[in-house]
Amino acid sequence: MATGTVITTGALEFRDALPATGGGLLGLDLGTQTIGTAFCDAGWRIASPGKTLKRGKFGADKALMEALIVERSIKGIVIGLPLNMDGSEGPRAQSSRAYARNLAVLGLPILLWDERWSTTSAERGLIDQDMSRAKRATRIDSAAAAVILQGAIDALSGGMF
Repeated sequence: MATGTVITTGALEFRDALPATGGGLLGLDLGTQTIGTAFCDAGWRIASPGKTLKRGKFGADKALMEALIVERSIKGIVIGLPLNMDGSEGPRAQSSRAYARNLAVLGLPILLWDERWSTTSAERGLIDQDMSRAKRATRIDSAAAAVILQGAIDALSGGMF
């Protein structure tokens, strides 16, 4: 892990680890085959879906993340944490935690954010936009990443969490 890198589930601890001037955040929805990405502005107001990336070996994923971080001046990463409905952690949550530990080499603070209902919420939003099932399938992961990131930035901007 990079010296000083914070990996937390607490929004306040994450916010304290970010630069005082704010900065863009990268949201990730980790799937077994794809990674949905989302970005927010430096003022942490609105999360927008990015690209859905094909998941590969971690070295290739890390290179893609590094490029996005440089391109968007990212200062922190929010990763969806797939908790069970009772709040417990299963194998997928452990996998997300391991991915976060691997990404710590990038030296950015990382927030693991509860992603329960994010895909359902994203799908409803896409349906509300009257998007076809085929098109939804290609955008759902990034839309879910935007839902995850929006929840986190709402908390960072003075929400109850």
